[in-house]
Amino acid sequence: MLGLHGAMVAQGYDDVEGDVIERVRAIVGPKCVIGVELDPHCHLTIKRLTHANVIILYKEFPHTDVVERAEEVVEIVLKTIRGQVKPVMSVYDCRQVGSYPTTEPMMRAFVDRMSAMEGKNGVLSISIGHCFPYADVAELTGRILVVTDNDKAGADKLARTIGEEFVSMRGKTAPPYLDVESGIGAAIEFNDAPVVMADPADNAGGGAPSDNTTILRRLIERKVESACLGPIWDPIAVKLCFAAGMDAEFPLRFGGKISPSSGQPIDATVKVIGLKRDCWQSFGPTQVPMGDCAAIRIGGVEVVLITNRTQALGLELFRNVGIEPTKKKIVAVKSTNHFRAAYGPIAKKVIYIDSDGPLSRDYRKIPYTKIQRPIWPLDENTQPGLIF
Repeated sequence: MLGLHGAMVAQGYDDVEGDVIERVRAIVGPKCVIGVELDPHCHLTIKRLTHANVIILYKEFPHTDVVERAEEVVEIVLKTIRGQVKPVMSVYDCRQVGSYPTTEPMMRAFVDRMSAMEGKNGVLSISIGHCFPYADVAELTGRILVVTDNDKAGADKLARTIGEEFVSMRGKTAPPYLDVESGIGAAIEFNDAPVVMADPADNAGGGAPSDNTTILRRLIERKVESACLGPIWDPIAVKLCFAAGMDAEFPLRFGGKISPSSGQPIDATVKVIGLKRDCWQSFGPTQVPMGDCAAIRIGGVEVVLITNRTQALGLELFRNVGIEPTKKKIVAVKSTNHFRAAYGPIAKKVIYIDSDGPLSRDYRKIPYTKIQRPIWPLDENTQPGLIF
């Protein structure tokens, strides 16, 4: 049993988890049953499919079903060992890169239909591989994985049917994105609260620094009131806030440190309004550590500074340091879609902003060098089809 993410890339090793599964197979031999659970933002490589008996991906984005999918892997592996099933896998390569949040209507309905097919007509599992768009690897693409009970022809047919539907959804599954000015304007004009603004381009979960200052700077410059933003990853600024102490007011330079895409640092006189050691935030049943955290106020904007780099997940991000997000007009979070699990229920409106952070929502702007072409949206004409 292997619980992996599936998009790990190391220098010189483009398919780390594939190498792990291949090495495990070499150790345990051909008769051992290998079951693998992966994140849907994985790369469903041929190497992984060749050396595993069954692979299952989480269905939800945000990933709220990790435990349920793990239990499915365990169940299928045990049934395989007992001779009750013989899993076979088929994969359809959709030749596309996209964003597929299951909080949006089209993907919600699509995933629900796939789930309803499982357990019928010999179908053991259906997985939708989103891929991780910001990895420059050859097998970067959306793929559909179908696992049946010893019915390869049936698996091939179903994978093709689902894959063709997935291809037909190109460009329709992601929510609309606004630029920074339009997004802030829409949040201010909306006649209810809170409005949650997401900044996916500076999402630490996708590899960004999480210290981009563009949205924050405009909130301050526009003198927006009743706003909070987090997280900004700046361990040095956190230490300075702890040294200054609660209620201290002092000039602080923070954010904008890691790369040109981080923007310029914010220079402002801030007030320390919250300090807490060893913080964490919830993500489903798990607790994600954030280290020491500090909250500062600049005008009408309150900012959470963190020590351990991570994206916005749970409401504890703000509540740890005394900020109540439900009482704010605007709550700005650095996250692509995982924030929806906790912030979706409190939001009267959700706005997605494509800032100037490093993770552009336009995949055509990413300077790929290894990705197999043609692939949408880099290329208009592609050749989807069964590959396994």
